[in-house]
Formats: sequence, C-alpha cells, structure tokens
Amino acid sequence: MKKGTIAIIIVLGLLLIIFFWVKGIQNKLVAMDESVNSAWSQVENVYQRRADLIPNLVNVVKGYAAHESSTLEGVIEARARATQIKVDTDNLTPEKLAEFQAAQGELSSALGRLLMLTENYPDLKANQNFLELQAQLEGTENRITVERQKFNEAARTYNTYIRSFPKNIIASMLNFEKKAYFEAAAGSEKAPEVKF
Repeated sequence: MKKGTIAIIIVLGLLLIIFFWVKGIQNKLVAMDESVNSAWSQVENVYQRRADLIPNLVNVVKGYAAHESSTLEGVIEARARATQIKVDTDNLTPEKLAEFQAAQGELSSALGRLLMLTENYPDLKANQNFLELQAQLEGTENRITVERQKFNEAARTYNTYIRSFPKNIIASMLNFEKKAYFEAAAGSEKAPEVKF
C-alpha cells in the first residue's frame, strides 16, 4: 500500500472513532435531559394532585366554618395562582423555578392557615371526610418532597455530566444547558419559634 492510502485510512478511522465518541456523548446527554424532564413531570404531577385535593378540602371546611370566608378565599386564590405557573423544562432557569416555588409556597402557607383554622372547630376535626382529605394532603406533601429530591438528583447528575471535560465542549456545541435546582425557601434555615 502507498503511504497516501494508509494516511487516508488512518484519518478516516480517526474520524469514525471521533464520530462514534461524539454520538455516544450526545445520546447520553439526550437520555440525561429526558431523565430531568421526567423527574420534573413527576414534580408537577404531585403538585397537581395537591391542587386537585384543595377544592374538596375547602368545601368540607366551608360547611363548618362558613364565616371564615377570607381564609377559604385565600386558599382558592393561592391555588389558582399556583396552577397558572408552568415551567418548561427546556427553559428551566433559576428565575422560573423560583417563581414556581414562590407560588407553591404561597399555596402551602394558605393551606397551613386553613388547617390551623380547623383547630377552632372540633366537629370538623372529627369529620371523616376532613380527616381523609387531611391525610391525603399530608401524604401528597411527603410525595412532593420526595419528587423534588429526585428532580434535584437528576438535575445534579445531568449538570455534572455536561460540565465535565471534554463533555462540556460537546454539550456546549449541542446547546445542552445547566438545569436549575429546587432550593429551600428563604428563612427556612431558622427553626420556627414556639411560644406558649
């Protein structure tokens, strides 16, 4: 064989190796991106479950605490705001995620006020429908925590992969960008003060 032919075969072989290497990284990036998207969908799913429980809970409380309309309306309004905010996983910026978290936090706060209100109504606290809805809501809050943790883990794995050399070069060329994380609410590092 001539030197020119051998050089062409070597160059083609190297190009083929580089092609399959880049293809492998790109496929891994797509799979990891889909994993983050799937985790985000599950987060939205459990938040939707909570939003679906709220009207039933409000209706049960309404029957016992009709004169507490401002609290009930606050929960309904917070639910409406929380369900209006949609986050696209392709544009999952820290700002968008913070906006989503703020709306969900507002809803959590309104629900907390609603549940505290029930302390004034012993008949309501003994109502089977209320107890079941409260248990479902507590279970949903636990699911939210778990799914947010799974999302953060999927985002961490993805972010680590796209920031590792030399994958960061390929990720940048293919427009794979870092995903945002759920973060603790401001002030949550302080324990609540209990006064008697």
